[in-house]
Amino acid sequence: MEFQNQAAVITGGASGLGLSAARILCERGAHVIVADINEAQGTEAVAELRETGGRADFVQVNVGDETSVQEMAAKVQELAGRLDVLINNAGITRDGMVHKLTKEKWDQVININLTGVYLCTQAAIPLMLANGYGRIISTSSVVGLYGNVGQTNYAATKAGVIGLTKTWAKELGHKGITVNAVAPGFIRTPMLDAVPEKILEMMREKVPVKRLGEAEDIARAYVFLASQYSSYINGAVLSVDGGLVL
Repeated sequence: MEFQNQAAVITGGASGLGLSAARILCERGAHVIVADINEAQGTEAVAELRETGGRADFVQVNVGDETSVQEMAAKVQELAGRLDVLINNAGITRDGMVHKLTKEKWDQVININLTGVYLCTQAAIPLMLANGYGRIISTSSVVGLYGNVGQTNYAATKAGVIGLTKTWAKELGHKGITVNAVAPGFIRTPMLDAVPEKILEMMREKVPVKRLGEAEDIARAYVFLASQYSSYINGAVLSVDGGLVL
């Protein structure tokens, strides 16, 4: 699984799952574009990747803003001259029981987690078509498959990502571009920092392998789907959850 002479864009790449994937892709020769709204974290992430010998650049982007995304695509063309891999990893949560969920929180999550995936993919496709090759991987969730209390907006977006994935797999497969999704379970990322230890222990007990996932568990799935080894996988949703859904 080598990525020499390939360029990869990772949205939300400045931390968490995205940064873990960036590290692996850099190690394997890719030119990684860390695309994130947080300039400080993005700059720091790129500095770390370069220190270990990786080729990396940072592009600031608001994935929910069409103009910002188009500017990102133009910058990728300028920096790398091509695009082989897009990992739609950026996402947020704004939780609340449905009868208390504000329209503002609904719109915020829909805009980043769903519209952002659409906008970034749309902007990436012309760059991939130029080479007749591409790998698009989007982050869904176990919540998108089975729902979760207090996450109406998040579940809707992650289920929506699955619908987008299957549709685009049909539209783009014959053009040399495969489209797949990863559905993480309970993963130890900054998103869990605010969760009480008692709740985390309950989550661990629900997982057959008796542990929470690590960012690297998801990053490895991203990298596999981005590689030549996944060339006949298209329109799939890969659950990486330690068997939680069982």
